[in-house]
Amino acid sequence: MWSRVVELMLGCWLLMSPFIFGHPASEVAWWVTDFAAGLGIIALALLSYWNRAQHAHLVTAIVGGALIGMAYRYSGESTPAAIQNQAILGLLLLMFAVIPNQASQPPPSWKPHANSFFSARNVGISTLDRSRTGADDE
Repeated sequence: MWSRVVELMLGCWLLMSPFIFGHPASEVAWWVTDFAAGLGIIALALLSYWNRAQHAHLVTAIVGGALIGMAYRYSGESTPAAIQNQAILGLLLLMFAVIPNQASQPPPSWKPHANSFFSARNVGISTLDRSRTGADDE
């Protein structure tokens, strides 16, 4: 779930970015986009922790695409830092949206099972133990 934590941080950054980059007061669309996208990302990242909505983080890709679209639309404006911020955040959100929630855990097929091939009997641990104790020398 580390990627959801990163998405939470990116959402918080997006909420702070109008103040950091000094969006002009006349550009209400920039303010609304940053606040709506930031709140949406935070909500989707938190919603992904719930088992029933564990794939909600995939909607973050749509938000990331919208941020890239807004950056492209306003690319001729006079504040390139805010535009670049939206484009970079959109790309980061696209990358993190495809990371599964359980990315830091091994796949289920790698987890040991009692009746698996790699149980102590099949690996030969018991024969190794006998050879150390001299039980095979009879």
